[in-house]
Amino acid sequence: MESKVKKSCVFCELPLIKERAVAKNKLAFAFLTNIPITPGHILISPIRCVSTFDEMTEKEVKAVFELRDKLIPIMKKVFGAEGFHFAWNEGKAACQNVPHFHLHMVPRKNGDEGITEAEPRKFLYRPGSREDSPEAELKAVSEMIRKAL
Repeated sequence: MESKVKKSCVFCELPLIKERAVAKNKLAFAFLTNIPITPGHILISPIRCVSTFDEMTEKEVKAVFELRDKLIPIMKKVFGAEGFHFAWNEGKAACQNVPHFHLHMVPRKNGDEGITEAEPRKFLYRPGSREDSPEAELKAVSEMIRKAL
């Protein structure tokens, strides 16, 4: 029998997540991840805590993709993005570590290296990739995006 105990959700419980928010609407919000693949790597989530894409309402799906559409030109302007990776991990087999749906929006440029691993810390980033980004760096990137909105 499956447990009805709700898993802890850092997206809902950690104040730093709200501080990293760069955009929101009534049903979704976008924020910087602490382990970015590239500068400007954003997660877009419904505000309501749901684990999978299929658990979102049609309105929540629309809200998530409206934020994505709003942020595309901003990422091009602020980070010189020439393309994007959009992805989500769903389920343990797909390495979903947070039980709150989130769409990864990764700004890409011609010539950067490809993603060859499922483990985020092994993705391209910059020399000396680290477990986390310093909060000061994340705040600076957040401010750049907010100013461009």
